[in-house]
Parts: sequence; structure tokens; C-alpha cells
Amino acid sequence: MIEVVDVRKRFGRAVALDGVSFTVARGERVALLGHNGAGKSTLMKLLAGQLLAAEGAIRVAGIDVAREPERARAALGYVPEEPPMWGYLSARETLEFVAELRGGGDVMAALDLTGLGDDADRLVREYSQGMRRKVAIAAALVATPPVLVLDEALNGLDPPSALRIAAHLAALAEGGASVLVSTHVVDLVPRLAERVIVLRAGRVFLDRPVAEIGASGLAAAFSDPESIPGPT
Repeated sequence: MIEVVDVRKRFGRAVALDGVSFTVARGERVALLGHNGAGKSTLMKLLAGQLLAAEGAIRVAGIDVAREPERARAALGYVPEEPPMWGYLSARETLEFVAELRGGGDVMAALDLTGLGDDADRLVREYSQGMRRKVAIAAALVATPPVLVLDEALNGLDPPSALRIAAHLAALAEGGASVLVSTHVVDLVPRLAERVIVLRAGRVFLDRPVAEIGASGLAAAFSDPESIPGPT
């Protein structure tokens, strides 16, 4: 459902991605880890069609993102690291608008999932940063797309909300959705994903099942990545 093939991306002389390749299968949940500047957000933007790769190919649900960006986006639910918001709309109006654009969706279910039901009719500009992030997550999930790409989406959420959304992502994957989520919250990774990809200096440094790495290995992905065996 997600295919990244030998992708390279530069910003001037800076190399953001240097030959990155991996897949996320139907029904699979993958966590993307790495220090700031490792290339995670650049990769997410490429998947969403916000950037174009200098080399390589990216496919979402079998659709080439560079050649057919609109078709690819129709299969994608995306939460950027800094989601833009329409401050003059309420959360309910935002989700109703997104659902209309996407040809349908369950607005009430998305509000309930993210815990926004009681504040659904307040203007988004009155929300805290955490509540705005919940609106972005709800917008990505409202139409239940087959592929989900979430860039630091759970950062700043209260723990009950983060756990509830992680459980919902697991249920969506059981139903066949593919989930790629980047995070710095290592403790959440076992709940978010079955597999971990660690980016380092724009390359895939590690690609392993979560169960093989363990809690200490997940922490080392940030503190001491050299202590984790690299890809074989």
C-alpha cells in the first residue's frame, strides 16, 4: 500500500533522503523513528505529494504520487507535523467540509474518537495546540482512507487520547488499512506499530519488527543508535 523505492531528495547542498527504500503492506502498522533532521518529515511530505523526489518512486495504494497526485491523495489520510487549520470554522464544520470533499465520512465518530465532541462547535482558533492536533487527526480519519500517514500526530496529546487513537489505528489496520506514523514518543511505539524503521542521515538505518528490538532498543534509536544492529 506504501512503496518507497530508492528515493533521494536534496535541499541545495543538504541531502535530506539518500536512497530510501521500504514498503508498508496492507494491514501493517509501521513507526518511523529518527533524530530531528533524519528525513522523516521530508519523507512524509513526499508521500503526500507536497514535495517531489529528485530520484526514485513513491506509490500510495499502487498509485504513483508524482504522476497522479490527486488520485494518490484520495487514498491517503495525512496529518502533517504542523497541520494548518481554518480558524474561522468549528471542529464540526471542518470535518463536515473534509467529508464533503472526500465524498463521505462519519463526522460524529471522528469527533468522539478524538474527544472533541463537547467542543465540536467552538471555533478552532479558540483551541489549544493539542485540540488543534486532534482536529487534524479527525480530518485524516473521517473518511477512513486505506492509507494513513501521520507525522508526529500524537505529540502533545493527553495520554488517554493518544492511547485511544493508537488503539483505533490498530483496529483500522486489522481491517486492511496501512499506517505509517512518525513519533518521538518511544513509549507509544509498541502500541502504534508492529515494525520500526529508523532513519539516520537520510538513510534507512534499521528496519525490524518491534518485538525483536524491545524497549531498550527503541530508546537506543535516539540515544545510542550505534548499539542497534543495522539492516542486514
